[in-house]
Amino acid sequence: MPLQIIRQDITKMNVDVIVNAANSSLLGGGGVDGCIHRAAGIELLEECKTLGGCITGDAKITGAYNLPCKYVIHAVGPRYIDGKHDEEALLRSCYEKSLQLAKKNKCESVAFPLISSGIYGYPKAEALKVAIDTISGFLLENDMTVYIVIFDKNAYKISEKLFSDIEEFIDDNYVDEHFCMYPESRRMNESYYAEEKCMSIDMGVGSTLFDDLEEDLSLDEVIDQIDESFSEMLLRKIDEKGIKDSECYKKANIDRKLFSKIRSDVHYKPSKPTVIAFAIALELSLDETRDMLMKAGFALSHSSKFDLIIEYFIRKGNYNIFEINEALFAFDQNLLGA
Repeated sequence: MPLQIIRQDITKMNVDVIVNAANSSLLGGGGVDGCIHRAAGIELLEECKTLGGCITGDAKITGAYNLPCKYVIHAVGPRYIDGKHDEEALLRSCYEKSLQLAKKNKCESVAFPLISSGIYGYPKAEALKVAIDTISGFLLENDMTVYIVIFDKNAYKISEKLFSDIEEFIDDNYVDEHFCMYPESRRMNESYYAEEKCMSIDMGVGSTLFDDLEEDLSLDEVIDQIDESFSEMLLRKIDEKGIKDSECYKKANIDRKLFSKIRSDVHYKPSKPTVIAFAIALELSLDETRDMLMKAGFALSHSSKFDLIIEYFIRKGNYNIFEINEALFAFDQNLLGA
């Protein structure tokens, strides 16, 4: 997928370029900066001495030396004061300048740390939002694979309110699949609820199968609906929405090569996250999302945290796939895309 959030040591990333959260001297420091300089070797410091430093919000590029990448981009993030001293604009500029440098040097993959979120004190949830917004905006116009590399999950946070809202939604709607399999083990006044939930889970919908079928549909019409493949439904929905293919797969966080495979093969079998990614890109309703999943042989279940998080965002009308992936990452779930 074009944008991924991963847990890894950035000095071990096998990409074209890694971004260093540098200070204005470019001569090394603590945190990510120190780790990158140590891993690259003394030659990196020697080249940095020739650059004459770098102003806040800007970036400069060097060789990578002993690192597994080709280049290192040194971006100087702002120190956070109170959010009223152009911190956001300067942080956004760091990402923009770094991405433009990567593009200028024909880099196809780049790995970022969460700039300014360490000793520079930028609130982590806000720093992450700036990173996601800036990178996703760039990727809508450019083909590149970008990683946000988190070394320690404690260094990664979505907003506390969003986390608690999703957690509450999961708690309110989560159904243990074992509870559904053995309703007889529950008290009689709970059995009906359990059976209803089981039926929803088995069919991946929020109601029974017959509630989803129009009473006046003929058998041939029902079969025609079933016979439409995932690929056919996807292309039909793209046409109905009046958007370009490129707009759809970029909003879905899907690379062009995979989309070409789906377009050329009417019987293509996608993964569940790929199906949902396209449903999010097309801003489908919950029922339409379930329909698209069924075309690919999948369903939504209230016994899956992943599925409940997806349902939460669709019900909220939030179709920003990068924000959804932030939440999925925070809850240790697979991300959307290919």
